[in-house]
Amino acid sequence: MSRMPQVTARELVRFLKSQGFVEDRQAGSHLTLWHAQRKISVTVPVHTGCEIGRGLAVRVLKDAGFSVEDYLRLR
Repeated sequence: MSRMPQVTARELVRFLKSQGFVEDRQAGSHLTLWHAQRKISVTVPVHTGCEIGRGLAVRVLKDAGFSVEDYLRLR
């Protein structure tokens, strides 16, 4: 398994949008994205200028149905 690189919330949201997710709602600094066909929602903490921790990024990807390898291959 490859190691997850440091990513910002903007990079993670851009990847998820390219895979069919759309912005559903935002409450404070948490953006919720929705994939209508797969009926999956994921929440990404959006803090400007900060990177998301590797573990949290992996969890968001896993909840969205992707692995680290998928992210590295498709980004």
